[in-house]
Amino acid sequence: MDDPSSPPRVRRPAAAVWVCALALVAGCSAAGPSGGETVTRQPVRREVVTRADDLEDAYQRVIKDVLPSVVQLRTGNGLGSGVVYDDQGHIVTNAHVVGVARTVEVTTATSRAALAATVVYSYPEQDLAVVKLDRAPDGLRPAAFGDSAKVEVGQIVLAMGSPLGLSSSVTQGIVSATGRTVTEGGAEGGTGATLTNMVQTSAAINPGNSGGALVGLDGQVIGIPTLAAVDPGFGDSAAPGIGFAIPASTVRSLADQIVRDGRVTASGRAALGIIGRTYVDAEFRPAGVAVVEVNGGGAADRAGLEAGDVITALGDTGVTTITSLSEALAARRPGQRTTVTFTRDGRERTVEVTLGEQEGPPD
Repeated sequence: MDDPSSPPRVRRPAAAVWVCALALVAGCSAAGPSGGETVTRQPVRREVVTRADDLEDAYQRVIKDVLPSVVQLRTGNGLGSGVVYDDQGHIVTNAHVVGVARTVEVTTATSRAALAATVVYSYPEQDLAVVKLDRAPDGLRPAAFGDSAKVEVGQIVLAMGSPLGLSSSVTQGIVSATGRTVTEGGAEGGTGATLTNMVQTSAAINPGNSGGALVGLDGQVIGIPTLAAVDPGFGDSAAPGIGFAIPASTVRSLADQIVRDGRVTASGRAALGIIGRTYVDAEFRPAGVAVVEVNGGGAADRAGLEAGDVITALGDTGVTTITSLSEALAARRPGQRTTVTFTRDGRERTVEVTLGEQEGPPD
């Protein structure tokens, strides 16, 4: 073990290398034994500078191309961001950004004043909404949405939006993971939804970024930034560098339905067709989901579940809360067959069920 009274030896070479690197970037040179310049370092300096210049050019090119497609949204309860979806004035954003509002104010990159827009449809189950400008201004620039299947861990991304009301702000990071399932808090305007197949990023996601754009260096939107992780160990404050975005393919699928039909008609999300609540046992511990209401003709109804049943498992996945049931359903697809384990009158039972499809709220 190292002596704590003296600096670890590994730090000194690291510091020396860093000083050397700074000298190379600054154009400094080292003297050889005869006092002449060591020319072997010159190509290293040019290579480093060239790579830095190329990356900086790529950042600036993407920002110039995409930032005009990112707008600021304001409702009576707060503000967020949005992305221009088409030249007809449709804008995609988060459901929690619009909340219960029917109209919003939109500030585009080129508008001097806020523009009026109407909420076309809000789908809280995937925290996505579409609003439409009452009058689309000339020069409105739709963003290009990419293919989520091509998103790779380690890919450099830029997050664009209006964090803390600072419009047209940009942060940078990488894709940290894909395919995440996260549950959004219901407090402070969150929908409480379980969101599937999310893109995790290290780019800073702050209040006001929601509904903006997560963009790759090819200029394509790969996701809609939606929420940041919180750290329960520090009073539920934001956990730096852990943000999540709805993948572009999900955005396109749902937004196309909303633009075409005025609502989500095929969510792709599995459902049991019940209204439930978390059930607690005699020791006040979460112990399942109590069925409050069964939707007629739904998956649970066809399987014979009734109000008062307490669901304890979906397939091999244990269920203790309404959130854990949502997460278990998020891993499945409509039409898939599985089993539901539940208790009725103190007896445990298991039935087979063919999962239905989650519907959106009525118009």
